[in-house]
Amino acid sequence: MSTTETGTPTLSGERADMLDTLGKHRFFLRTTTTDLTDEQAAAAPTASALCLGGLIKHVAQGEEQWVNFILEGPSAMASDGKDWADWDESDYAKYNDAFRMQPGETLAGVLAEYERVARRTDELIATLDLDASHPLPKAPWFEPNARWSARRVLMGIVAETAQHAGHADIIRESIDGAKSMG
Repeated sequence: MSTTETGTPTLSGERADMLDTLGKHRFFLRTTTTDLTDEQAAAAPTASALCLGGLIKHVAQGEEQWVNFILEGPSAMASDGKDWADWDESDYAKYNDAFRMQPGETLAGVLAEYERVARRTDELIATLDLDASHPLPKAPWFEPNARWSARRVLMGIVAETAQHAGHADIIRESIDGAKSMG
């Protein structure tokens, strides 16, 4: 790996492809909020309870949590010290709050936090061992005793970002007819 004059790594191959793909899906997700007010970003205009600001919050929180998993292992995924398998209704309520903008939150603040998380992830992609792995935390949706490599976690982040960018596009179109792709 070489570096630019500023010391930034110049990436190629798998790492460059990963950053490029993740960057494109992040762009589509962020673009769904262009020229919206905080009220519009908090609106849930479809049959779903999802809103644009909440989707971006959720994607940022999920990305940060999974990057922490890459660095620290399954303990980074615990919520208030609990594995997902041990969650109760209050834990799920807290989780669902990440899909909504809360009083006092702004679209600008949500986007700034997402940018912070994205920068950290991008820096790590340039240097981390993609084959390093950890056991997955206990959860009803994971195979018992499974392990995920950093590579697999990062592919999951790309997939999650792409999926929610699609959700966001539908929500934006419901708000004012605008589309991120066409």
